[in-house]
Amino acid sequence: MGKLTIFGFAALSLTAAIVPVSRAQRSEPIKMEADLRDAPRRIYHARLEIPVKPGPLTLVYPKWIPGEHAPNGPIVDLTGLHFRANGREILWNRDDVDLFQFRCEVPSGSSTLEVTLDYLLPKEEGTAGPPSASAQVAVLPWNLLLLYPAGAKSDDVMFAPSVRVPSGWKFATALSRLRPATSAENEASFEPVSLTHLVDSPLLAGAYFKTYDLSPGQKPEHRLNIAADSAIATTLSSEELGHLQRLVAETGALFGVRHYRHYDFLLALSDHLPPNGLEHHESSDNRAPEKMLLDPQTMEALMDLLPHEFFHSWNGKYRRPAGLATPNYQEPMKGDLLWVYEGLTQYYGAILAARSGFWKPEQLREFLAATAASLDDARPGRSWRDLEDVAISSQILYAARDAGSSWRRPADYYDESLLIWLEADTILRRESKGQKSLDDFCRRFAGSDDGAVKVVPYTFEDVVATMNSIVPYDWKRFFEERLHSHGPGGPLGGVLSSGWELIYNDDVNDHQRAAEETDGTVDLSFSLGFSVQAQGAEANLIQDVVAGSPAANAGIAPGMKMVAVNGRKWSPDWLRVAIRDAKNGKQPIELLLENQDYYRTFSVDYHGGERYPHLASNHGSDILAEIARHRAPEVVK
Repeated sequence: MGKLTIFGFAALSLTAAIVPVSRAQRSEPIKMEADLRDAPRRIYHARLEIPVKPGPLTLVYPKWIPGEHAPNGPIVDLTGLHFRANGREILWNRDDVDLFQFRCEVPSGSSTLEVTLDYLLPKEEGTAGPPSASAQVAVLPWNLLLLYPAGAKSDDVMFAPSVRVPSGWKFATALSRLRPATSAENEASFEPVSLTHLVDSPLLAGAYFKTYDLSPGQKPEHRLNIAADSAIATTLSSEELGHLQRLVAETGALFGVRHYRHYDFLLALSDHLPPNGLEHHESSDNRAPEKMLLDPQTMEALMDLLPHEFFHSWNGKYRRPAGLATPNYQEPMKGDLLWVYEGLTQYYGAILAARSGFWKPEQLREFLAATAASLDDARPGRSWRDLEDVAISSQILYAARDAGSSWRRPADYYDESLLIWLEADTILRRESKGQKSLDDFCRRFAGSDDGAVKVVPYTFEDVVATMNSIVPYDWKRFFEERLHSHGPGGPLGGVLSSGWELIYNDDVNDHQRAAEETDGTVDLSFSLGFSVQAQGAEANLIQDVVAGSPAANAGIAPGMKMVAVNGRKWSPDWLRVAIRDAKNGKQPIELLLENQDYYRTFSVDYHGGERYPHLASNHGSDILAEIARHRAPEVVK
């Protein structure tokens, strides 16, 4: 990231308007009333009572949200803001440089500032942040609805939150596991918590709601809370419940300790909320299509979501890169170690999906094949942009459009780092003759202080030192070479040393098939060199074109729309037929595309047939099978 500019502290030296609250003031909680009764209209309301003293006061809206790695606090949809003291309106003004700061003058004789505000939830993804409510489901990240004193540490600011949801709805949050101070059918008041704890404990609510016990009779408690757009969508089969209970057991076997007092999976199932996951210490905010638990293809595509976010409770929340362990939500974060934070988590999200039984061995291999191929054969942007730069640039890459991603590079440190950690795992096993593995690293790195809910920062040197304590090796060089590699080709060392090699044939990769059916896309990145949307509001749209591919050489670009293939109205099936027909012929594939109201036929000179990635045995030891095998005892029903 380069030189770190800390806006909050820089502002302290430039203006007297920011007056950090004293420790005495910090001990008195801010009363917060969150009203979600208008969630079906995509409006949240809030009322805050902030203890104050007379004089200048600056309040701030959270900017850097943990887990999002970017200054994307969705302030654009904060509206209806009013300040009042002693029943009278108080004028406020926004800072003209840092738009997340609001200044006012607290009149004499006032001890409480009342703040009321509304938040307008977007219907679609965009610069305002993701949608968080549908007609039947609502997710409340508390940071949407609060202000707090500038310059204060989030650990020092106390909040006494309460919530009201629509009549008949149920809700869950990690806060409720602390026994709400008061509770009714559709409202609750919670015991005071720090601002850190509040922002780290989102709330899930819905008209159709169901809770499952994932560790019956055990401590700490684990629950899956589902809110969905229909009652049937909340139904979990006994097999799926068994996999989730095994997930809890497998993480216990992996780490040996748990850094939480309880854990709540919050799962919103709605076609009106884009699939996503955000990690928290004692819960996770997970969003997926309504049919996730009912459709095998959707399950196949998304079943590493819950393991990924759960693993983050250890890697990301308990152990956190020093550059991301900031004292409040205004200080900029540094993402240079996201290849550990997200990359190691991406690796174990997949491995835990297999160990828990969600993925069979062949499903894990198809997932890894698709991941490896995307970095090896469809990411020419690696030739100019290395992995470390992608991690450092995460705060701008998360909001980047799909178009141009193969050349620009998306925030793909998830996948590239997964391959690097796979290789590290195989080296640990090889050098120790099977006595040590990456599991040992995880246990030593994040497996101490059982039950402690705290943040333990780490540096690159800490990662290297811990790896060397497991098995001596030149880990510093190993990681630095891969962080700064430009190829050619992707980091496939772990695939090869785990007993497999990447191949291509004309059988559709099963993980790609599941993802395509879930997303409504057609991915031809490894043949023609583009992906196209087949369903939904953006149907027919070319999403991205791989630089240097046959499609790119023919002049096709993202944003164009598919109309016809070889003179016939296009469809996924006819497009694949055209690829097969051209395999042994000499005629190019003719694609009629629309480009901003103009039509043109593009001739794609490609004759390689359909081409999809898979893993084939290289006749070595199947280390991957050993990595993915169960570790925990059978779950007692």
